[in-house]
Amino acid sequence: MSMKKISVIVPAYNIEPYLGRCLDSLLAQSYPGLEIIVTDDGSTDGTAALLDRYAAEHSQIVAIHQPNGGVTAARLAALKQATGDYIGFVDGDDLAEHEMFQTLIDDAEHYGADIAHCGYQMVFPSGRVDRYYGTGRVVEQDGESGVLDLVRGDFVEPGLWNKLYRRELIEHFLAEGRMDWTVRINEDLLMNFLLFSLAKKCVFRDKCLYHYMLRKGSASSAKVQAYKLLDPQRVMQRIYEETTGLVQLHQAAYVRYVRVLLGNTTQSTCPEVSQQARIELKQLICEKEYKQLSWKERYMVLGASKLLPLYRLVRQCYDHVTGNDHKYDVE
Repeated sequence: MSMKKISVIVPAYNIEPYLGRCLDSLLAQSYPGLEIIVTDDGSTDGTAALLDRYAAEHSQIVAIHQPNGGVTAARLAALKQATGDYIGFVDGDDLAEHEMFQTLIDDAEHYGADIAHCGYQMVFPSGRVDRYYGTGRVVEQDGESGVLDLVRGDFVEPGLWNKLYRRELIEHFLAEGRMDWTVRINEDLLMNFLLFSLAKKCVFRDKCLYHYMLRKGSASSAKVQAYKLLDPQRVMQRIYEETTGLVQLHQAAYVRYVRVLLGNTTQSTCPEVSQQARIELKQLICEKEYKQLSWKERYMVLGASKLLPLYRLVRQCYDHVTGNDHKYDVE
């Protein structure tokens, strides 16, 4: 039987200092059957030239150049050229352990899974490393439990980058045309929600094989703008609405939606976002799922929707005491 090919999709925008190490980590993979498709998304630094140099030196690297359209458009452009039996995603400033794709494809084949995923570690510029989670266990999921774990946030990371997807699943996803390609933040969660909903079986290996590199100026640490708050809000609103009638999943979506709204109410720098979040929270109080929230979350919802200045003060004090306000600092 011939070796299955993996297409690894890498979006790249103004990451000249980091792209080389990312591509080196992919070229060093223990699994030999890799096709590496990199989309330069209209970079204005030396990213495009660096990519072309790598593509000229390594036949498994395919270079795509397009005007800036965002990470979602960059991934879509690469997907259209992918020829692999499996599809993986890696962010251009991150790193993959040398056995990552070998492990994922072995698990996908052994367990007959449409999606194989693994643990990861978040690496800060200071050298601090947070691991998620690294217990070594293997969890088999059917379609229902997989998407439920995703929405709950139970060890299933919403990112695309620690997963391997069977090609037929990706084709089914694209053919359905349900993805909102205009979403720029939390697009991973929406895409995974749709993919996990289609998957018949998934397998998770809790081994940290992906290095998510935080850096100053990256999408995850950049200055807050309105769309960076509104996109996650509309993603969760859609997931909540689409899970109506699925009791456990709908409740999980409700809880996550509420948490996104609670976070947005504290954004004093974006008053229009805060106001919209308050309006939606008031509406959610009337839903039957409200009674399933913990007493702490119920008080938070009431405070944010009716006594916003007091809620903001209490939330700021809590975040300061617990260290949440500096959890992802990259200075």
